[in-house]
Amino acid sequence: MMASDVDRSEGSLFSDHPSEMDALCPSPPGPARSQRHYERHGGRAGTSFCQTLIHLLKGNIGTGLLGLPLAVKNAGLVLGPISLLCMGIVAVHCMRVLVKCSHHLSAQMNLPSLSYGEAVQYGMENVSWLRRHSQWGKQVVNLFLILTQLGFCCVYFVFLSDNIKQVVEAANATTFSCQMNSTNQTQVLVPSFDSRLYMLCFLPAVILLVFTPDLKYLAPLSLVANLVMTASLVLIYFYSLTHITYPIDLPKVGRLIDYPLFFGTAIFAFEGIGVVLPLENKMQRPQTFIPVLYSGMGIVTFLYISLGTIGYMCFGEHIGGSITLNLPNCWTYQAVKLLYCFGIFITFALQFYVPAEILIPPVVARVSERWEKPVDLLLRAILVVFTCALAILIPELDLVISLVGSVSSSFLALIFPPILEIMTFHTEGLSPLVTIKNIIISVIGLVGFLTGTYVAIAQIVARNALKETLSSYQVQ
Repeated sequence: MMASDVDRSEGSLFSDHPSEMDALCPSPPGPARSQRHYERHGGRAGTSFCQTLIHLLKGNIGTGLLGLPLAVKNAGLVLGPISLLCMGIVAVHCMRVLVKCSHHLSAQMNLPSLSYGEAVQYGMENVSWLRRHSQWGKQVVNLFLILTQLGFCCVYFVFLSDNIKQVVEAANATTFSCQMNSTNQTQVLVPSFDSRLYMLCFLPAVILLVFTPDLKYLAPLSLVANLVMTASLVLIYFYSLTHITYPIDLPKVGRLIDYPLFFGTAIFAFEGIGVVLPLENKMQRPQTFIPVLYSGMGIVTFLYISLGTIGYMCFGEHIGGSITLNLPNCWTYQAVKLLYCFGIFITFALQFYVPAEILIPPVVARVSERWEKPVDLLLRAILVVFTCALAILIPELDLVISLVGSVSSSFLALIFPPILEIMTFHTEGLSPLVTIKNIIISVIGLVGFLTGTYVAIAQIVARNALKETLSSYQVQ
């Protein structure tokens, strides 16, 4: 969910782009960065402390949170929460580094604000042997933004299909009693279609959703979605806390081969670095953003650790790719699944907005005015079909989340910010300790990317092979 203005004049595939915040919370005019220690004057006021905090929470809480109990299972009951805490500290530090570098570079370039891609571009201009290729820095960042946001959209397709499928299959036996069976898993009573057919059923509705001409029209629905998702989380916490069985006999440390899956899921959940600069740029008093960042991410980290740990303690080895898949088939928790699905459905349009605004305008600029709207709608439909096709190819919620986190989120959240700090301040006496710290963080991100991607792909191949074996056995 990056933010910057769309530069249609360049016609570049990776030009800067607006975001959900741009659409629902437009930037007010403001003075240059060097003058922004004062409050804004004139035009529309920027966002307040509380408004920015709400946006920050919204940008970090989604499907990734619901997958963290499985992530804790992959790491272990003790190692999992400790790893989440460490990852949270590192992720917040990288966000702080990105803001610091943006401040320095925007003052150096005499610009009011910078996007993530622009910060990397101008950071590369500080290094003589990278200066000629600085434009590539912005393009690479935008490429990973596209991969990340389209990856989120793939996850949403899988999440919607799995949860709605479960609700439909248990509909005839759904009661007002919220007792679970012996395996702590929602009982499937009436088998229905394959989850991939549910994705195809959602496809027309999602295509119509992304045809929305302006995200401001979705603002009321987005507010409702946030409220129902909050209510759903409260009910999930309540059920998990009240159904923990004792004694708790779960592995304190998971298998080493499963830890890369933990990394991918966790970094997927923590990938909120994209909202940092847009939110800071829109504040009425930008100097108060760091307290907002620490407060908001402190709340987020607490939610991640608590739900991940409590969910695993409640459902144990049977925990699913999303904790909603473990809730009992009573009306209360079926409603939780449906409400959360509604929130994710609306959020799809917000996540889709970023790659659409990067990829579509350069193509539309090359056609006549008469064909601009049809081409725009056609390309939007093609992008949605593409994300649906990827989800159909990999209909495993936990592995899709881990793969997206490992491939793209690790670069945006862990690898790029430390490198950017080295490029930005290398001519100003950056201490050896800071340099070593940045190298270590980037190496951790790179190792997580390599191992997480490999293990996720290997697990996807193994599960598909197992399904094919079972299918052939049943046919025989």
